[in-house]
Amino acid sequence: MKENRLAELSMEFSVDIIELVKYLKSTKESIISNQIGRSGTSIGANIHEAQYAQGKKDFISKLEIALKEASETGYWLELLRRTNYIDEQSYKSLSAKCTSLRVMLIASCRTAKEKPQ
Repeated sequence: MKENRLAELSMEFSVDIIELVKYLKSTKESIISNQIGRSGTSIGANIHEAQYAQGKKDFISKLEIALKEASETGYWLELLRRTNYIDEQSYKSLSAKCTSLRVMLIASCRTAKEKPQ
């Protein structure tokens, strides 16, 4: 159940990121939009891949990659806020979703590592 919620939240976040990238491209910003587009959508892609992992190690590895991508996405969101490409409200909303994903990924990694083979 938790993984389904994680997959659902990551898909919603990916949609938000794609919408953000569309907006950024319309303002002619391409450097950060390319970076956040890749990292922000990679979170969900790795979570999806983890559902079809070839064992426990592979499952944990995919979730850890998703966690790293979420951390990177948080960095790009903060940079967009500091450079005034997004307003405070947009930043807070996207950052909160990104943080929720990180918290869920950390918990999922811990649970998977603690489970016996």
